[in-house]
Amino acid sequence: QVHVQESGGGLVQAGGSLRLACAASGRTFLINSMGWFRQAPGKEREFVGRIRWSGGSTMYADSVKGRFTVSRDNTKNTVFLQMNSLKPEDTAVYYCAASTLGRGSKTENDYPYWGQGTQVTVSS
Repeated sequence: QVHVQESGGGLVQAGGSLRLACAASGRTFLINSMGWFRQAPGKEREFVGRIRWSGGSTMYADSVKGRFTVSRDNTKNTVFLQMNSLKPEDTAVYYCAASTLGRGSKTENDYPYWGQGTQVTVSS
């Protein structure tokens, strides 16, 4: 079993920055990639970005490309989501998830392990 836990959410003004962290524990050797997803009120959960555990390749949703960066610290089994130039439409609950697939994915069904989420609110 793999456990993941997010931290670092909060309230920030538009144009500001915030960094989220996600710590993985348990059978972390199973992890192939870590993904970030978000769900805004009244909307479906959507892919934000992901990073391969080995090699560190990344993939992003078009809506955050150039503003958000996913990075990792393998020594601490932790991934980060650096969010810059935040907009009110980035307001959502942000989730971290772990995948054991042998390929990177932006499909939430490919991520069996999920954190509880952390709220990010961007004020205008």
